[in-house]
Amino acid sequence: MKVIICGAGQVGWQIARHLSGEKNDVTVVDNNPELVRRATDTLDVQGIAGFASYPDVLEQAGARDADMIIAATYSDEVNMVTCQMAHSVFSVPRKIARLRSQSYLTAIYSDLYRREHLPIDVVISPEREVAEAALQRIASPAAFDTEKFLGGRAHLLGITINDACPIVNTPLRQLTDLFSTLRTIVVGIRRDGRLFAPEPTDQIFPGDECYVFTVNEDIPRTMEIFGKVSKKRERVVIIGGGNVGLSVARALEEQTSRIRAKVIERNRKIAEKAADALEKTIVLHGDGLDATLLAEANIERADVVLCVTDDDKTNMLAAVRAKAEGCPMAIALVNDPTLAPMMAPLGIDAFVNPRATTVSSILRHIRHGKVREVYSIGDAEAEMIEAEVLSTSPIAGQKIRDIDFPEGVLVGGILKGEKVIKPGADTRIEEGDVIALFSMADDVPEVERLLQVSIDFF
Repeated sequence: MKVIICGAGQVGWQIARHLSGEKNDVTVVDNNPELVRRATDTLDVQGIAGFASYPDVLEQAGARDADMIIAATYSDEVNMVTCQMAHSVFSVPRKIARLRSQSYLTAIYSDLYRREHLPIDVVISPEREVAEAALQRIASPAAFDTEKFLGGRAHLLGITINDACPIVNTPLRQLTDLFSTLRTIVVGIRRDGRLFAPEPTDQIFPGDECYVFTVNEDIPRTMEIFGKVSKKRERVVIIGGGNVGLSVARALEEQTSRIRAKVIERNRKIAEKAADALEKTIVLHGDGLDATLLAEANIERADVVLCVTDDDKTNMLAAVRAKAEGCPMAIALVNDPTLAPMMAPLGIDAFVNPRATTVSSILRHIRHGKVREVYSIGDAEAEMIEAEVLSTSPIAGQKIRDIDFPEGVLVGGILKGEKVIKPGADTRIEEGDVIALFSMADDVPEVERLLQVSIDFF
């Protein structure tokens, strides 16, 4: 597949890294020569320095025979014009654009993106994706990472193992014997900084970060088995009243279960805008690092603090300060994935990575086969992939024990009709099933091959 990626920032670079690693023909375009050089030096991609919306630059990038263009520059307008050029001048079949401004995303203007107007096939909104991810973190406070799958019937949860966990030093295969009705599978373990797909004989140790796939009904029991106590969240303090903070506060206001939220924003204009937009939420103007202001927000009585300013370090410091002032749970928005290892030492319970959520959204639309969801784990180290099994897929009609999955791949769950089942070696995968797979990054191409339809299907 020939793909042009416009924008060589964190999102563009990560997408280029994914696609070039899977032997696609990737060209990166950016008006910053340094970013283009970084991409070409570190990845197996071609690079063009120039404005992505210029037809001659797209021509140079090979748009005439491109299969897809991904417009992920910092400018919404450049992304929109790039897709228009790709469609009108070069007839590129598939166009994906990242749009950040909420004005472009209002539902009443959705007709704007039809082919006869602005021909964008997929619109990705980082703010919306991040707000949704933050809400999921709040809903699963004992997990450092969470994502829903199989139509919202199941979740992938990231759980840090401590000494209180009842199942430490227990081989994973024994968990099935101990908890026979529990529909939960450990699909990934990060130990000493290395992520891997565990074997049945592997054990869980304190300090491990486990990724578990579980059915919604079994989440409370799963958290209990892994040594976590789930407490209902009734009071939330949000530090940062920009697009993400505002989206989260609005969503909390709309929930049926009453959650009292307070927003702290240091920019007066943004604070006033948030106060006008919110009905039940108290908005405080001031610095989220100010202990006096945190006390005014009753931070010691809050169940969780969500730090979502536009600065990573401010978010991390605000999370640490809030914990020091008595808040039991802190979630920080962090763009830089290299800062993730610092979260645990600083006592930050969970984090949201906007780049990872945006990359996951884009990957969902470029994977082969009937892929419905993709979630990028860690620093693009692995993926959780949800896909429908078609009749001509190599795995259709086979038992799991007979499928030649790579070592870095585990089946987390299978949706058969309306019911999610826990997969076993004798489980047969049928046409129409929806399967959720954990795959290390190097094994994704083989997973795609197993999910793809044969050419005679068309």
